[in-house]
Amino acid sequence: MTRPMLTGDRVHRIHWVPGTDRLRAVCHCSAEREFDDPVLLWEWLLAHPEGHEA
Repeated sequence: MTRPMLTGDRVHRIHWVPGTDRLRAVCHCSAEREFDDPVLLWEWLLAHPEGHEA
C-alpha cells in the first residue's frame, strides 16, 4: 500500500545522503542544501526565505 506524498507550502523534507554523515534539506520553495549538523539544517529550513535560492 502506497501513501500519497505530502505537498504544500509547509512541507520540508530531510534526506540522508547515503555513504556519508550528511543530511540534505529540501524546503517547500525547492531550495536544497546539505548539512553536517541537524540543528543548522532546521535553522536554515525555518529561516525561509532567508538564504534560500531555488
